[in-house]
Order: sequence, then structure tokens, then C-alpha cells
Amino acid sequence: MKKLILHIPHSSTIIPSLQGYVVEQDILNAEMGKLTDWYTDELFSNPTDVSLVAPFSRIFCDPERLTDDSQEVMAKFGMGVLYETLDNGDKMREVTAHNRAFILENFYDPHHKKLNSSVLEQLQLTEKALVVDCHSFPSVPLQRALVQDTNTPDYNIGTDAFHTPQKLIDFSKDYFENLGYSLGIDTPYSGTMVPMEHYHKNKQVQSIMLEVNRRLYLNEPINQKSESFEHTKSVVQGFLAGLRSL
Repeated sequence: MKKLILHIPHSSTIIPSLQGYVVEQDILNAEMGKLTDWYTDELFSNPTDVSLVAPFSRIFCDPERLTDDSQEVMAKFGMGVLYETLDNGDKMREVTAHNRAFILENFYDPHHKKLNSSVLEQLQLTEKALVVDCHSFPSVPLQRALVQDTNTPDYNIGTDAFHTPQKLIDFSKDYFENLGYSLGIDTPYSGTMVPMEHYHKNKQVQSIMLEVNRRLYLNEPINQKSESFEHTKSVVQGFLAGLRSL
């Protein structure tokens, strides 16, 4: 049976170690309030597909970032694989070489090994693997967001020219527009997760990102589920079912 690989990197609020943090807990909590992709594990997970949920907060380690700061665009803002600044630019954490190596070895690398293993298993079973990169985004852009347009779409897909076939893009456009939703394509967020082992090497590994505007399912900024949560979940699950059938 075809199973999607649901990569859910930013739903956790767990900080496994406070070593190096230079701000108080209330500031960390406020930052997580802004940066966490709230309830995306619930919106996307289902009994059919394989869910890979990062068990740590992105402000501790961001598994979506490249580990080489020279190749990671957000590193220049202090928000590379290990965040060192808050969204407003203030210092949040001092990262030593030792602490960086420890976190990458014990948190980042194991997460990516699980992702790789899931992709390889699907390739062995069906000769293809489809990764869905699962996110949400605030209705008002973060200060460090690369796109500052406040007229944000309801949903946003991110693509990769090598790993996202046109049929996935066409299906996404038809699906959301037929339901009456606006869809951004690589805006305000672009790209999608592909394991580095296969990145721009294996077209049998496909990937697409789905970003859900938090106004559709949350009461912002308190980040509580709104009355529309279950409906939004059904829309997301319908999208996943459609991808499965392609």
C-alpha cells in the first residue's frame, strides 16, 4: 500500500536542555508561542501514513535547516540549525562548538536517520516515496520572515524543481481552489524537505510542502484550537488522500 511520509518538524515545545540559553523561561515560552507549528502533528497524522514528528522544539534544534551555516540562508539571522537569536533579533542562546556537536549527534542526526529509513522502506515497497513536509504559519509574518506580505494565502505549497512533479502542483491548485481557498505556490514559503542522500539525485523520491495558515484553525495569538480546527483537519486529510491516489 502506498504510504506518504509525513515530515512534521515544528510541532513540539520540548527543549531537552537549557544549556547556553541566556533568556528567562517566559521569553522562551513567548518565542515558542510564535514559532511552533501548533497542532500540526494532529492536523496531518493519520493511521495510514508514516508520521515523523520531531520530539524537540525548533528553537532547540531545527531539523529543517542545513547544518552548514554557509549554505543555510537563515543562519545569517542567527536562526540556523541551532537558533541563537529571537525573532526580534535579541540574543537567545550562546552555542559552543561542543554543544553544537552534541545536539547534532544526539537530536538532529537521529531524526534524519529515521526520515531516511522511512524513505528507503517506501522505495523498497513501491519503488517511489513521497515526502509531505507538514507546516503551519502565522497569519501575520514573523519579523524574520523572508516574505513580509501581510496578504497571506489560506494554504501554501512549497516545491523543488527536481523532486516535485508538475502533477502534484496541478492537483494542489485544483484541490484548494475547488474548495474555495487561496493557495500560494512557493510563497510566502518555498522549498520542501528531501533527505540529503537523495537530494537532486533520485527522482523516485518526490516531495511537496504544505503550509496551513494558522488563522484557519487557531485563535491567535493564544494558540488555542478554534471552532474550525476539525474542518481544517478534514481539508488537510483530504489533500493527503488525494496525494496518495496520484
